[in-house]
Amino acid sequence: MGEVDPDFIQALEHRPKPHTIEPENIPLIDLSPLKSSSDANAIVSLASEIGDACEKWGFFQVINHGVPLTCREKIESASRKFFALPREEKKKVSRDELNPFGYYDTEHTKNVRDWKEVFDFTAHNPMTIPVSHEPDDKRLIELINQWPEDPPELREACEEHAKEMEKLAFKLLELIALSLGLKRDGLHGFFEDQTSRMRLNYYPPCPAPHLTLGVGRHKDGGALTVVAQDDVGGLEVKRKSDGEWIFVKPIQNAYIMNVGDIIQVWSNDKYESVEHRAVVNSEKARLSIAYFLGPAHYTWVEPLQELINDQNDKPKYKGYNWGKFLITRNLSNFKKLAVENIQISRFKA
Repeated sequence: MGEVDPDFIQALEHRPKPHTIEPENIPLIDLSPLKSSSDANAIVSLASEIGDACEKWGFFQVINHGVPLTCREKIESASRKFFALPREEKKKVSRDELNPFGYYDTEHTKNVRDWKEVFDFTAHNPMTIPVSHEPDDKRLIELINQWPEDPPELREACEEHAKEMEKLAFKLLELIALSLGLKRDGLHGFFEDQTSRMRLNYYPPCPAPHLTLGVGRHKDGGALTVVAQDDVGGLEVKRKSDGEWIFVKPIQNAYIMNVGDIIQVWSNDKYESVEHRAVVNSEKARLSIAYFLGPAHYTWVEPLQELINDQNDKPKYKGYNWGKFLITRNLSNFKKLAVENIQISRFKA
């Protein structure tokens, strides 16, 4: 990302200092039982294990997930080639006010929040979402991916990986449904016209890693997120039991999964979307690849009636339209307009 001027470093002095402890890792779950679908007891046990991880952590890592290693190697290789290009080349596919898909970096300004470069694309091209966050505006827009000419293999690698991530995300979604007492395919209907997307995250070496973050503390607004991180590591999760930040140790060929806001609402707070962030390294660049599973834009998100069994257990959220929620986030994050960075706390009943 180039040389850093002294004013930028001075501005970072006002950033909160990260405090991280490393006594344990998030749960590690072996998905091998899914290879033998005839063993119902093994599937029930696996679902229970995932439910426990969702309830206590909101995060876990999975191994024996079925994603080919070659698929991951392709996208990591192509991504590194892309981010190694001159900035002028990468900016040829920059995202803008009309299209949130493409390249973006934080540049070195005093207002920078995160130390990273990203490349975003939709997993289902095109993606249909509302034009406006206004409740009465019924217009829709189709957002289309834009791909760089170099490296030529990036598009194929990204599209192949997106298909594998969708398969894995639905395996996890089914296990989460079972853990909540729903039918295995009980959540499938929300994703017929999904708004899933992917992000390539590149964190260059930072001269002042103790003063800034790769990405600040946040929660994910969608249903669930699946992430591949390299061996450099940098993801940190806020532990629910005591609020401490826990460094997620990289595990070779594992994928990290976390619950998003939508599942928190659907489960009526049984499974909470947990804050997380990414730290940077002074010597090594870091790459992570995130898949965000999102339902159709017309989905009405509210606590699932099947999960509110006790007559004393009332819905903890008012319903909201996912497409309007998503476009409000886009207007805040991408267009930098005077629109709130909406959170599900706004819909607390």
